[in-house]
Amino acid sequence: MTRREWLALISTAPLLKAAPDAPAAPVSIAKCASYDEDVTGKLATMFDQLGGLERLVRKKTVTIKLNMTGGPGVRLRGMPPAMTHYVHPKVIGATAYLMGKAGATRIRFVESAWATAGPLEDVMLDSGWNVRTLLSAAPGVEFENTNGLGKGKKYSRFKVPGKAYMYPEYVLNHAYEDTDVFVSLAKLKEHADCGVTLSLKNCFGIIPASIYGDDAGADNPNEKPTKGRSDVVHFGKRQPAKIAPPELYPGVGIKNGGYRVSRTVADLAVVRPIHLAIIDGVESMAGGEGPWIRGVRPVKPGVLLAGLNPVSTDAVGAAVMGFNPRAERGTPPFRNADNTLLLAEAHGVGAADLSRIEVRGVSIADALYKFQ
Repeated sequence: MTRREWLALISTAPLLKAAPDAPAAPVSIAKCASYDEDVTGKLATMFDQLGGLERLVRKKTVTIKLNMTGGPGVRLRGMPPAMTHYVHPKVIGATAYLMGKAGATRIRFVESAWATAGPLEDVMLDSGWNVRTLLSAAPGVEFENTNGLGKGKKYSRFKVPGKAYMYPEYVLNHAYEDTDVFVSLAKLKEHADCGVTLSLKNCFGIIPASIYGDDAGADNPNEKPTKGRSDVVHFGKRQPAKIAPPELYPGVGIKNGGYRVSRTVADLAVVRPIHLAIIDGVESMAGGEGPWIRGVRPVKPGVLLAGLNPVSTDAVGAAVMGFNPRAERGTPPFRNADNTLLLAEAHGVGAADLSRIEVRGVSIADALYKFQ
């Protein structure tokens, strides 16, 4: 790396810079040993501990980003994806029911499904979910695959205010703009590249493969993507389709997901703020984000988390997993990654300092489940 490249790198990566003014918000934790328990009742109590859902969603459109990483046919030991690396449909249905009860007029579940821009309902059916049950959980429920243009007529543009880490602007499906409230419904997991994947990292999936995918067109989006985003975002081998601006610092930094994805996620948390973070940690997997990671194993942390700030919620989530949410690169779980929580904190998104975060419900000590 040349001196010029090094100066550019440190000017765009204030990893350890303190952000005392970054907002903090309470986080609620509940114990939930299995999905056969009263998930709806537990979430209702948690939302009440955060001040209630009604003030957040009444008479509003709510868009909920699900975590459905990888194709539904890729499974750990033959287990249903929702028992290991997908958010569970019981948590999804309970969330929809409670939001409908609180007065939400429209509830849109979204995900950029792996290697397809087809209907999200098809992916859910292939995962063994009862789509009709989810549709009937509340009035106004709908689904959209945001891996391409989807049901919209044009893409929405989200410019990064101030100095971005990766791209100056992100071009996304209309669903992320056409909403009043944005929710990240994540799974409590480790991540091979980024250390952990919680409510922040879940939103990496809002990037459409039609534009940022390996088989995206050079000039225009490919509305029938069949690949992921490795070449563009993870490794910087090419730029996105020209409908989106290129990255700000090509050739600078480490060409892997631990550097590039972490920064992209932190940028996305600025341009598409998360109003409510929910983390499904009832059952999950340890060692990585999906069955394709060598050495992963099923685990049962038996917890649910929710908070009104994604950085604070993820800080508590990381602590529940047995990790220091302020750990630096080279320290578990961020062995090969820069800490997304600290990057987002430096952007002013939220506080990752546990001393500033009020935990309601079950304590971190009582919810602790060490992933490593």
